[in-house]
Amino acid sequence: MLVSMAVIPLAAPGFWREHFGKVSAFWGFLTFAPLAALYGGPALESFMAMLLREYLPFIILLGALYAISGGILITGNARGTPGGNAAMLLAGTLLASVMGTTGAAMLLIRPLLRANAHRENRTLVVVFFIFLVANMGGALTPLGDPPLFLGYLMGVPFFWTLRLLPPMLLAAGLLTGVYYLADRLVYRYERPGDAGQKRSFRIRGAQNFVFLLVVTGALIAGGHMRLGRVGFLGVQREVSGIARDLLIFLMALCSMFFTPRDIRAENGFTWFPLKEVAMIFAGLFVCMTPCLDILQAGPSGRLGFLLGAVNRPSHYFWATGALSSFLDNAPSYLAFFKMALGSFYPGMEGGRAAGLLIKQHPAYLEAISAGAVFFGAFTYVGNAPNFMVLSLARESGVRMPGFLGYMIKCSLLVLLPLFILETLIFFR
Repeated sequence: MLVSMAVIPLAAPGFWREHFGKVSAFWGFLTFAPLAALYGGPALESFMAMLLREYLPFIILLGALYAISGGILITGNARGTPGGNAAMLLAGTLLASVMGTTGAAMLLIRPLLRANAHRENRTLVVVFFIFLVANMGGALTPLGDPPLFLGYLMGVPFFWTLRLLPPMLLAAGLLTGVYYLADRLVYRYERPGDAGQKRSFRIRGAQNFVFLLVVTGALIAGGHMRLGRVGFLGVQREVSGIARDLLIFLMALCSMFFTPRDIRAENGFTWFPLKEVAMIFAGLFVCMTPCLDILQAGPSGRLGFLLGAVNRPSHYFWATGALSSFLDNAPSYLAFFKMALGSFYPGMEGGRAAGLLIKQHPAYLEAISAGAVFFGAFTYVGNAPNFMVLSLARESGVRMPGFLGYMIKCSLLVLLPLFILETLIFFR
């Protein structure tokens, strides 16, 4: 399935656009059917637990952030200069932990493209936008990036991820500085173009910020309330978690109802990106289920040899990051989080094991979290907003590099030295 996600959208984009749901369903069925036939009830319970406890809350949050951010329109006559663009990148980086990388990316990419419409070279700012706003800025809260939200669902306290502030600040500071120096050099040799019709700065759809605040409150409250459990299709779920998901879904409905249609039309809002992510992730979570169960079995499981090889924070940082680069980072985070739990606390219940890991071995979870969030910027398939930003940039006429070009010219050149530095300072 990973090969399908990486190759088909590039080799046969038309086929992928029409049939990505069938590709996802094919791999999901190929995983589910033989295991259900071999193991019966236990296999069905494991798959249902993954879909109801992990996938459903994840896609509800992602969809709500996408819908709410799509109802906010920012207009203005800003002119894209190296300094102005750098300021927008920093602002988006900070916003990403508040409204999610998807929300911040969808909110700011259109104003950024409009501000730079007169420029000859817009590729540079879009690439660094993917690095910072669509990925690394989401490191500080479970709202910021899907993998951290999955960790929150598994028992990581809401504000625990603030421990990632030092590595995030280092990454944001260095990347913004590199962007500013590079773009200043490029800007010096560009011919000024027509900036188009001037428009006064204005924010429309501001009521959506209220909906975002409610979503944030629902996430925080859902992690602290204990209202008992209910069973559904053989899976036990916290009542507080169900209430949280319903409230988040309600905020998405409110955004759709109370936001004028012309705002979404001017934003170019469509449901296709979310539809693509939802269908792909459904198959992806099914395919990951047996892998995660094997990892959680610990040293006594079939992958016990792998647990022995990955045994330091730096190992987890790079192993999680390597998988996050070519697979969306949420399942990658989940895999290595469960690997760490299986390594230190084999066979222990997930919530209790997560609490002990946070208390006794926090450096490992910090490395896993940073690896998942930071390395999501390494390829276009590393995080869902990367694809969305790429699509919008190309529609606006930006000459974006292809899959390998992005890795060779951008990621390996800029991000690889940064990650080595992060390892030496924070994740030895």
